[in-house]
Amino acid sequence: MWLKPEEILLKNAFKLWVTEKDNEYFVLQRRRGYGEGGGGLTGLLVGTLDTVLDSTSKVAPYRILHHTPDSQVYWSIACGVTKEEIIQHWDWLQQNIMRTLSVFDSSEDVTSFVQGKIRGLIAEEGKTCLVQEDDPEKFREAHLRFEKWFELPPEEKLVTYYSCSYWKGKVPCQGWLYLSTNFLCFYSYLLGAEVKLVISWDELWRLEKTSNVILTESIHVLAHGEDHYFSMLLHLNETFVIMEQLADYSIKRLFDKESFQREPALSDPLQITKRGLEANAKSEQFRTFFRLPKEENLLEVHESFLWVPFSHFNTLGKICLSENYLCFASQDGSQCHVIIPMREVVSVEKPDSSSRALTVCVRGKRALRFSEVRDYQRLANTIRSRCGISASPQHSASSEAIRGECQSLINHFEDNPEDVTLMVGQKDSSKAVSTEALMTVFHPQDVENLDPKMLKEKMKEQSWNIHFSEYGRGTSMFFTRKTRDLIVRGVPEALRGELWMLFSGAVNDMATHPGYYTELVEQSLGTSTLATDEIERDLHRSLPEHPAFQSDTGISALRRVLTAYAYRNPKIGYCQAMNILTSVLLLYAKEEEAFWLLVAVCERMLPDYFNRRIIGALVDQAVFEDLIRENLPQLVEHMTDLSFFSSVSLSWFLTLFISVLPIESAVNVVDCFFYDGIKAILQLGLAVLDYNMEALISCHDDAEAVTILNKFFDSVTNKDSPLPPTVQQASVGNNYKASHISVDISELIREAYEKYGNIRSEEVESSRKRNKLYVIQTLEDTTKQNVIRVVSQDVRFSASQLDELYNLFKRQHFLSCYWTMNSPALLHHDPSLAYLEQYQLGFQQFSMLFSLLEPWAFCSIKSTLSLWVFRLIDENQDGLINFKEFCCALDTLYTGSFTNKLKFLFKLHLPPAFDLPEDGVIRKSPERGRGKVDLQAYLKQWQNEILKKEETIKDLPRINQTQFIQFSKTLYNIFHGDPEEESLYRAVAHVTSLLLRMEEVGRRLQEPSSPPESKKPANTTAGEESSTEESSTTPESSDTSSSHNSQDLSETEWSFSFEQVLASLLNEPAIVSFFERPVDIQMKLGQAKVAQLKSKTNK
Repeated sequence: MWLKPEEILLKNAFKLWVTEKDNEYFVLQRRRGYGEGGGGLTGLLVGTLDTVLDSTSKVAPYRILHHTPDSQVYWSIACGVTKEEIIQHWDWLQQNIMRTLSVFDSSEDVTSFVQGKIRGLIAEEGKTCLVQEDDPEKFREAHLRFEKWFELPPEEKLVTYYSCSYWKGKVPCQGWLYLSTNFLCFYSYLLGAEVKLVISWDELWRLEKTSNVILTESIHVLAHGEDHYFSMLLHLNETFVIMEQLADYSIKRLFDKESFQREPALSDPLQITKRGLEANAKSEQFRTFFRLPKEENLLEVHESFLWVPFSHFNTLGKICLSENYLCFASQDGSQCHVIIPMREVVSVEKPDSSSRALTVCVRGKRALRFSEVRDYQRLANTIRSRCGISASPQHSASSEAIRGECQSLINHFEDNPEDVTLMVGQKDSSKAVSTEALMTVFHPQDVENLDPKMLKEKMKEQSWNIHFSEYGRGTSMFFTRKTRDLIVRGVPEALRGELWMLFSGAVNDMATHPGYYTELVEQSLGTSTLATDEIERDLHRSLPEHPAFQSDTGISALRRVLTAYAYRNPKIGYCQAMNILTSVLLLYAKEEEAFWLLVAVCERMLPDYFNRRIIGALVDQAVFEDLIRENLPQLVEHMTDLSFFSSVSLSWFLTLFISVLPIESAVNVVDCFFYDGIKAILQLGLAVLDYNMEALISCHDDAEAVTILNKFFDSVTNKDSPLPPTVQQASVGNNYKASHISVDISELIREAYEKYGNIRSEEVESSRKRNKLYVIQTLEDTTKQNVIRVVSQDVRFSASQLDELYNLFKRQHFLSCYWTMNSPALLHHDPSLAYLEQYQLGFQQFSMLFSLLEPWAFCSIKSTLSLWVFRLIDENQDGLINFKEFCCALDTLYTGSFTNKLKFLFKLHLPPAFDLPEDGVIRKSPERGRGKVDLQAYLKQWQNEILKKEETIKDLPRINQTQFIQFSKTLYNIFHGDPEEESLYRAVAHVTSLLLRMEEVGRRLQEPSSPPESKKPANTTAGEESSTEESSTTPESSDTSSSHNSQDLSETEWSFSFEQVLASLLNEPAIVSFFERPVDIQMKLGQAKVAQLKSKTNK
């Protein structure tokens, strides 16, 4: 492999290289410890250096150096892993370079020519290389080392790698950090001491950047209760971001599939690359900032200036282009940003090529002028193609008209900047069932009412109308600091629905899905699921004192919206708190608008909030705790356990303070939420705690603190609200208002923005990712403890052994998910199911794990015997084994009595284990997912388990000829390799012979009383089908009888009962002692832990 020429001052530094060939200008060297004469102390030192040093040329065992006779400086120009490879390079130099070098007069010219030639070769190789990495050859070598050192399956995708130090105790180990799709790996080799670390991303509890006295800056990883620190990284921030993205990817894919399914770009684990992760992260930030639909991806970014008419100057920022949107954000991100849907663009013009500018004209007689765009021509063509606009001459008439309109607008902006008129964008007519917001129906505004509150409301409306005239109205409105100031002061009732739609991005969802809601309503009404039952139960609990929800109009609208959403997104279905939020949305938005607002909240603004485990809310509570520690140190000193605030604040996050504040105050909080997202809720939460700081510090217990906060929320008012008193008292009672000083919601929100407005959305998102790992692992640990508690009642394994078994079982589940897109185990994993059913194994996964753990090594992977075991312990025959079924089987084999172990083996050779088709496919497949849970079936199954009687040996059916032969083979397999193998084989043969003789004797004893052949039942045993002739005392008749019985024995079926088999085997001490011999389960668990990943590798 040709290398970019690097200067080397010492030809044989530390005598680590041996010269194989040389001439006037080149030297071929071999690394000591490789090839002939390798090993010993030199080989040990070389191995250490090859692990630590960063240069590829120092790692490869062969290299070629360039030098000139009058210089001591050497240049590395090639390296090779094998001697054949380096010889090819050497021969090429001899044939193509050596003759040419003789024409140069000076050494400098020789060196310059060689370096240029080598760089040209590298450039040519780069053109044909298909691997999209910064340095393909270097990456390929790293991938080979990764495969060699960690022995992971070949499907495992290496994403990137870094040189770093790993702190093992107080000693740093210099080595390499490898980041792959499913694993974090580290390797170091120092003076014979090898350090190897493999941690799967789904095992991480913490991932954060830290610093202390010894380590200025490092990356801290917590997994399996152990802390790991990585430092001395050249690009620490880049490394941390990639690690964070891979951990987040793994969490979404394996635990949080609802959000993962919304990211198709990351669906295939075999296609994950560093660039792909970076592109996905940028697209996610882009969508979050501009509140765009999940389908949008960031395609292009251009730096430019935008003419801002209301400020009369050009502002520097970035144009961000996606499939359907053109967005601009100023450099600081807060000064102004604008979103232009491609559907609104009518023309793209280039007024002056010298200024590298372009003008985008949109509906409503608006134009935006971008200047100093480096690649303005390509950007203009891209926008035109995405909008379906043609710049060709055949459309000259319409083009000229549009161009003239745009030019007049541009001239108007430049000549009269103080008189900018921005018109309102057109809106599509709503196709909802109800076309009016409930507030307009149940509380229409009285135009002639001139009381102070209504006058103030009119003044707010006027302020917003002035804002619209300056900054635009509708989808392409400018968002500025002034917009936020107006939000903080409060949105007028008449504009609330329109602004909520705009700020949340729901206006774009509704515009691009015309008629979608109406279709959903038609399809979902009349359906009966668990979600619809829960919705009906909660309909009358949603703002019950508000007049709108005391009538069928409001209740019906609420039912339609919630049912339609449950039908659209069955993964979420319906969760409590959705009814309260939707009720408030229906008050101010039309029914279809309320539906799209609910979509925006559940799927974009509050991800993972509304599901069974409310992961999103728990994560944001952890973020809230971090902010409390950072901003309210006095409170932290007094209340060291901040989990109290998590339990109290859960309803704040789930209902956006609607459940704790009066409705007229809560809507102001919702205004801020739709503009600033979760940041607004976090700020307000801090402000509430800060306002009650002294009271909370002086309280003695949690109950007193809860009372203080409840009194405070009851005292919050909205002095500017034009709503009548009946509506204002709809959400909570006002028992304490008379005795408690009232707090105006506008003042509280203003204080929250003033004190805590410096919290950045980027910091909140980073904290979310960091805390999500801990929250999910805590939930997983709770699940594990619950499962172990249930299973421990039925098995004799210790708690620590069950813990290890659960970890192995869960990891086996994930091993089937790591390298495939649609693993059956991954599809069946549903956190909404009962604890025992969350992780289950199909036959393939079960056979691999069972072969590692069963005590006698009689089941190989995917063997017929493994299939019989799988069928036997799959009690409900759903094709999946849960942890309890798995443990009960192992418990029988490890700790069961001789009778129970034998009974297990006996049942392996009876239906349903023995008789099903050999393809291993279970015909019955259970329905899974929310809305399809059959509660009656669960109750019936639970009742059957309670009433289930202990199976006795008399309940077992008899084993027939074919089954008994296979049973004998199974015993031979179990005994194979045992030190007493020979005596055990003889014992099995003796038992078999004895049982056959017993069967023959039994048949003869039953012969006199045998009923006529025509009256025998269908299930008559083989002994009852024997000949009826008695043996004679004469030799002739004896011979005849013997031959006749032998013929009958071979032609008729015979069978044995379990009691017969058990009694026969109990008479063989060798067999009894074998099955009663204890097997070390702890040793098996340790071996399985090491071999589990390798069994996948060697599959």
